[in-house]
Amino acid sequence: MNNIRNGFHILFFTAIFFTQVFANQATYEKSVVQITVVQQDFDYVNPWKKTAMSRGSGSGFVIAGRRILTNAHNVSNYRYIEVQKQNVAKRYPARVEFVGHDCDLAVLTVYDPTFYDDMIPLEFGPLPAVNSTVQTCGFPLGGRTVSITEGVVSRIEVGIYSHTQADSHLLIQTDAAINPGNSGGPVLQDGKVVGVAFQGLQMAENIGFMIPTPVIEHFLKDIEDGRYDGFGSLGILTFEGLHNPWLKQYLKVPEDRQGVVILDTVLNSTASGILQKNDVLTKIGDYDIDNDGMIRIYGLMLDMSEAVEQKQIGESIEVVFYRDGVEHKANIKVDYNEPVLTFRRQFDVQPKYKCFAGLTFVSLNRNYLESWGRNWITDIPFYLRYLFYEVQNLNNDPKRKEYVVLSDILPDELTTYVGGFVHQPVETVNGLPIKELDDLDKALATDVNGFWVLKFLGNPTPMVIDAVKARQRHLEILERYDVPVSPLPEQTR
Repeated sequence: MNNIRNGFHILFFTAIFFTQVFANQATYEKSVVQITVVQQDFDYVNPWKKTAMSRGSGSGFVIAGRRILTNAHNVSNYRYIEVQKQNVAKRYPARVEFVGHDCDLAVLTVYDPTFYDDMIPLEFGPLPAVNSTVQTCGFPLGGRTVSITEGVVSRIEVGIYSHTQADSHLLIQTDAAINPGNSGGPVLQDGKVVGVAFQGLQMAENIGFMIPTPVIEHFLKDIEDGRYDGFGSLGILTFEGLHNPWLKQYLKVPEDRQGVVILDTVLNSTASGILQKNDVLTKIGDYDIDNDGMIRIYGLMLDMSEAVEQKQIGESIEVVFYRDGVEHKANIKVDYNEPVLTFRRQFDVQPKYKCFAGLTFVSLNRNYLESWGRNWITDIPFYLRYLFYEVQNLNNDPKRKEYVVLSDILPDELTTYVGGFVHQPVETVNGLPIKELDDLDKALATDVNGFWVLKFLGNPTPMVIDAVKARQRHLEILERYDVPVSPLPEQTR
């Protein structure tokens, strides 16, 4: 009898448990949406043009404040966005309210307020434990119903976010399948969001990644003032060299201290003037740094950058460092601290350019370099690759704002014999240094004995153009190739 009674208890509680599970599942399934986007990128060689339009789909979910959280890569360079609920035919036009390309997150708003009437905002939970189970929700490969796959958290670490190919933040690895269309969907544990599905590994099976709540919370806090500022840094380059006891003695670091060696600071960064080469950073914020540059945070050993990630742009963090055997403390402001030529891809912004008599100039950036195709890093001209990798060492001019490249020459009798100079970074024009695109206006307003003389970095041979003829043919060339017409800089002499 007792056994029978106990069996009923077991069945009763089991019934309650599964009823609760299905009730929760039904709730969060209603909060997951499919996002369809029409996207169109810019032509980074001839920036007045755009590439062909494409259509893609991803996932998202409703959060507090009548907002939809999704991935930035789902909506980058968008022209039109629609949001659709599970098993509902109606499509709701939407717009991007905030986008953080560096953390691959975006917030959307649906124009029709009735869209949210039967939606329940999902709440956020803590970092899941390694080896715990999570559920990934979304619309992989499209479809009309929410797909849910279960997986195990296998790793938590700081890693590259593939959207920009340059930013590193905390990420969680799971063996739950994350396929195209899953991106932007919630990853849940105990009914709460513990991550946003966002990328997988092509060369491996069943390895997917999600953006964890510390990164999500940083993004949501950032936009509270109505503007997204992004994640900052200190602008330092470090070396994990204190494993070598002799280096440690040479730098006069106490035997019981661990840390990383400062190799350099980014020009104009907030750390420059505070830290210098061969300083040894031993503590950041409340966290001791070990010889691998790791700190203990969230109960895990993670890269020391995670301490900076807790700060918003404009906030400061205290660092402890040794210089010549003496311990120092300083507060460094967290800021962008980017080198002149950033590794990051750009989105949603029309690239800057100038076109004079068919000579097209652009700001050197990763998007332009990627116009060489899938193998761009090996196919681009040597000097551009050298500049891309070594800009930190090559640029010592604090006033330089960008590198300018001659991206294209529109064919004309004026430019018939100068095609070999395309894709080279400009050093001077008519003797004036070119440190940003706007410098071209002043430089091309003059000439050298009736010629435009352009010199390029790493090339001793100048490019010479008849200045009088260039001014005469400027408008005709631009009109022939449908380049938005702009007047030449007024000649100063």
